[in-house]
This record gives sequence, C-alpha cells and structure tokens, in this order.
Amino acid sequence: MTQTHILGYPRIGAQRELKKAQEAYWRGEISQRELLKAGAEVRRTNWQAQRDAGLDFVTAGDFAWYDQVLNHTLMFGAVPARFREGAADNSLDQYFRLARGRAPSGEPVAANAMTKWFDTNYHYLVPEFAADQAFELNSDWLLDEVCEAQKQGHRVKPVVIGPLTYLWLGRAEGDALALLEKLLPCYEQLLQQLAEAGVDWVQIDEPILGLDLPAQWRDAFAPAFQKLDAAAPVKLLLATYFSPLRENLTLAFGLPVAGVHIDCARAPEELPEAADALGAEQVLSVGVLNGRNIWRGDLGKWQRQLQPLAEKLGERLWLSASCSLLHSPVDLETETKLPPEQLQKLAYARQKLDELQQLQSLLNGESDAEIAPAADADVSASVAEELADTWRAQPYAERAALQREKLQLPLLPTTTIGSFPQTDLLRKTRRQFRSGEISEQDYLDHLRAEIAEAVRRQEILGLDVLVHGEAERNDMVEYFGEQLDGFVHTGNGWVQSYGSRCVKPPIIFGDISRPQPMTVEWSSYAQGLTKKPVKGMLTGPVTILNWSFPREDIPRSESCLQIAKALRQEVLDLEAADIGIIQIDEPALREGVPLRESEHKGYFDWAVACFRYTCSKVKPETQIHTHMCYSNFNAIMDAIVALDADVITIESARSDLRLLQAFAGGQGGYPNEIGPGIYDIHSPNVPEREELVARLQKIAEAVPAERLWVNPDCGLKTRNWAEVGSSLLNMVEAARAVRAELA
Repeated sequence: MTQTHILGYPRIGAQRELKKAQEAYWRGEISQRELLKAGAEVRRTNWQAQRDAGLDFVTAGDFAWYDQVLNHTLMFGAVPARFREGAADNSLDQYFRLARGRAPSGEPVAANAMTKWFDTNYHYLVPEFAADQAFELNSDWLLDEVCEAQKQGHRVKPVVIGPLTYLWLGRAEGDALALLEKLLPCYEQLLQQLAEAGVDWVQIDEPILGLDLPAQWRDAFAPAFQKLDAAAPVKLLLATYFSPLRENLTLAFGLPVAGVHIDCARAPEELPEAADALGAEQVLSVGVLNGRNIWRGDLGKWQRQLQPLAEKLGERLWLSASCSLLHSPVDLETETKLPPEQLQKLAYARQKLDELQQLQSLLNGESDAEIAPAADADVSASVAEELADTWRAQPYAERAALQREKLQLPLLPTTTIGSFPQTDLLRKTRRQFRSGEISEQDYLDHLRAEIAEAVRRQEILGLDVLVHGEAERNDMVEYFGEQLDGFVHTGNGWVQSYGSRCVKPPIIFGDISRPQPMTVEWSSYAQGLTKKPVKGMLTGPVTILNWSFPREDIPRSESCLQIAKALRQEVLDLEAADIGIIQIDEPALREGVPLRESEHKGYFDWAVACFRYTCSKVKPETQIHTHMCYSNFNAIMDAIVALDADVITIESARSDLRLLQAFAGGQGGYPNEIGPGIYDIHSPNVPEREELVARLQKIAEAVPAERLWVNPDCGLKTRNWAEVGSSLLNMVEAARAVRAELA
C-alpha cells in the first residue's frame, strides 16, 4: 500500500495569522508569549490538516519565525560576530535581529543578507561563515516541535536542510566546503537526538543535487552521508526538488539513505530511471503534484503511470508534492468570491493533501474515480518569430547624450525605486472602497491626495527624479493583473515571500491583453504637480509572469510575450503623455532562470527579448530604467546587459556592496548607468549620513560618476514615513556631499 507525505506546509496560516502576530510583536502590541501561542496554533492547525487528509506522516521542522535557513544558522551556532555586541535579551529576539537588524530587545545591527531560494520568489537569510567558523548544536526548537506534534498524536517526520546544501547557500570567507568536517558532528548529534525522541524517519533536503555541481562538491556527498547513516538508527529520506537530477541521479540513489524524493513536476522524464536506480529496500518518493502552482493535478494520468510501480513497490512508493507547499496558498476554502467554474480547477496546499489521498486510493484500488485535468487553451503564434528583432534603434551612447540634454540632471542624481509607504489609512480606504462603504470618487480623491503628498515630500527632501508613490497599487504584480484581461484574482491566495512579507500572485487563466491604459492617469497627475521629472512605473513582463501562477497548457514564453505586448502599449501611452523616464522593473528575471546551465540560453532568449519588446519603439530621448532584487548577478550579467536598459537599479546594501562588483565596469560589467542601493529598506534601521557618504564614496571608486545614480535598495512600501523621511534626507545629503567632492 502506497504511503503519503509532504515535504513542508505553508507557515503563514490560512488567514495570515503568523504575519499579523509577528508584526504586532515587533510593534510592541503583543507579548512574546502571545506570539509563541500564535505560532503553536499555526503548527497545530497544519499538522491536523495533514492528519485529516490521511497522510501517513506529518512534517515537523518546516515552521519558521522568519526563514528555515535562518533556523539552521541558529541551530548550528553560526551567528556572525557583529550580533554578539548588544545582544538581545532572549533567543527569539536575537533571531529577529539577524533577520531584520532590529528586535524588541537588543541593539540595532546590520541584518544578514537575503537572496532568492533557488528559482523561487521566496527569500532566505544567507548564512555567513568566518574563516575560523565553529559550529555548536542547539536543536531545542526542533526537538520541541517534534515533541509537540507527538503529544498531539501524530507520526512525525522532521525535515532538516542537508549539510552540503546549507554550506552551499552560505557566504564563506574561504572555501565553504572545507567547513563540512566541522559541521557534520552537529548533524550526527542531531540525528541521535531525534532517534532518542522516537523519530524513525528524517527528511534531509539536498536540492543542490539538481545543480551543475563542481566535482569536489559531488565527491563530498558519499563520505558525508556515510557518517550520517552511521550516526543514529533513523531512516533518511533524501529530498531533491526544483530541477532534474541528471548526472547526480545515480549519486543520489547510491547514497546510504533509506529513500529518495524526486520532483516529477519539474522532471517527469526521470521517473523510469529513478525506479531502475532504486535500491532493493529503498523508498521512492514521487513528487507528482506541483507544489509551486495552484492547478489541480491530473490524477488519472498519474494513476496510469504509477500503477505498475505501486504494484511492485507497495509501501516503498511514497506520494508527495514536488516540493514544499510553502510556495502555495494555504486553503481554497477561504476563497469565497471565485466562481465555481474557476474553483473546480484549483488546488491550494490544503486541497493538495486531499489529492494525495485520492491518488493513494486510486493506486490502492480503493477508488476508480479519475479526476479530469484543466482544459487546454489555444496556443498562440510562434514566440521566436515575433521576438526576432527587439533592439532599440539607437545604441546607448547616442541615447544617453540625448537624455542628458533633455533631463538636465545633476551628477549622482537621486531617486527612489517607486513605492512609498502604504499607510494604515490608505489600506483602510482601499478596503472601504472594495466593500462598497465609500464611492469610487471618494476613493480616487483619496489616492490623488496621497500622490500629491508623496510629491510634496519628495520635493522637500530634494530628490532629483520623483515617483508618484504607487498609492493606487496593492502589489506590483497583482495590480497589473487586475488591469489585464486573462488574469484571475484571488481573495486569499497569499504566499510567503520572506519573513512576514506575503504576496498574492494573480492566476493566468487565459490569453492576456490590455483593455485600457493602466498607469498613465496617475503618472500624468503626479507630473502635473512638479517641474521635476516623474518616472512612469511598470512591472516588467518577465516579473509579472514569474510572480503569477502561470498556465501549464502553453509554454511560459507565450504568456510572457502576451504580457509584453500589453506593456508596450502602456509604455507608448506614457511617452505620449510626456513621461520622459519609464521604469520597467524586472526583479524576478533571475529567479526564472532554470537551475541547469544548459537550459539558460533558451530562457534568456525569450525573457530578455520580451523585456526589450516592451520599450523597443520609444524615442531615444525617453530614458528606460529597470530594477532588480537580491540575486547572484555574476552568473547572468550577459543577459542583464542584453536588456539594454538605460539605467538599472539593484539591491546591494545587505551584501555590503559585494553584488556591485558584477556591475562595476570593465569587461563583463554593466556598460550603461547604474544605481546600487545604498541603504537596506528591509530593515527599520535609519542609515546615518556619514555611513551613506562612505558607502557612496566606495561605489564611486568602482563606477564612473557620470553613470552613477543614488537610490535605496528597493521600494519603500513596507516602511513608515518617519523611517522613510529620515533615511531619504540622509541619502540626499550624502549624495550632495559626494557630488561636491567630485566637482
């Protein structure tokens, strides 16, 4: 009889209970005891959902107060030295200091860097390893969760990030792999503790087995897992996901582990080879449901494919989602406004649990009811043909001269990335409008007042290029999805992006088009309030695609081109309305890159061309900006250069400007203008003027001043006006000081 389990479950709560409790704690509105109670209730609900769906295990250790990688950093004692000064009064506050730079107790400090978790929109806190790094196990949080679940009557499968993946994800002063021998004793001790706690299976995640690994990293797996296998009488389930295993498939199944999980949403073609490589007593865990999308699974297809394996393997065949359900919304039952014809095609995390039970029943002969997949849609015309020539007519050097003459900006022009604080009043007004409590005219009047106030504040601060502040937008992708045909919008389809930050991706249900202008009215209104240039603000086609739940019946490239066509119309309308600077953000360009290098070119060929398509018809004097978030830019610099944006702004402050090295000019650098973020907007800490001057001086050594812009790391939507005003004032004063030095 087949078994069922999952690799992880969303931890935000069906109504974002954890987010609300976290932020209330940070504001001092609830006690730590109340926060801990909220977390315990989320865990209890998650475990009970898995139990109610009939899963054979519940998964523990997937809960985190901020991030699962940070959990391991604290568990292994890998806390950077700067956090020891002015340490917090308790371990949870110390945890939040690493994540946010600030907690209710302890001194403010620079938070750990963030970057994307493989090719997802989830961000993790990057471990920092010193040259003399030592590790010390402190596993109380995990053992407590295991005990907590056991007391509630559950059979528990804890999950931990494997030692090689954990080191790979970190930033080391030397060779991270050289730390493996120091780290392994912590894992051995942890497995012993879990065995003593009555655990029989431990899921150990090693997703880097889906990467093009250097030989020394591949060679390290066998000896490392031999030590883990000998450490304690527990069975290890090696979990891989997000990518095909390819040359690492034989390696994975050859390790001394009791089972291996493969991602059949990303690499269904590897199922036969995995079945052949399976050891005589090994378990094969098959990720048949896409843990990163919201469509119902084709259970009939999987019944047909898996039936021979089920008959052969019996209890050694485990059914699961492809990856942790962290990347899915929590429960479709909370969606009260979607029509039945849409609901019947969707499955959130809770519904995927039921689908696993249904597939288990089909394979065990307990049911013969097949579940029909979503209907296919028509496939659009050839993407390659339409994207054959998307370059602007004039090269950057010619455009730059015309733009400087038109804009008349000073050296080191200052700007922001786009959004300003979404105040409680603004959110309340939006809710009132959507619930019908206030009229559309009242709502629009309020938005105009917010935009006017944002423009006024920017002029007082002395910024050179202004933005309208995006008061009308709930989210940088959801807003555009609401304006475009072909999207469906949920009421509660929230997914965690990092910490307490949640996003609500729209769903691409059909072909995409723009029925009317989306942003022109707001940008024009703001431009009419000032003589300074105001940027038109758009989210790029690749980011809209990657931060939506995409169709699975057509290639992603086709949906991306449809979005690009709609955005090109918007760009030309903005230009016609005398908006001379247009920013087309692509923070998700990097996360859409396949994890295998052999697949990079195919992705970039259409993704980069779709971006260029949006702006290829504008006049040369119209300046095109783009923005990108934390990422490994070195690996994709050729693609970033090929975007051919006049100005790019990047998040770089948390990395201590290490990311800037990829852009700093010279061969392989970014040849156009660049604005490295000089302060971290994800932390509530206000940067000092002197700190920003020093940082900007350092940047000016790497980037020619005539190509350098000054801006924060990212949008300011999540901050409050007190933090924003002080931070931007210090930024503007720092720019003026360095400008004077350079002059």
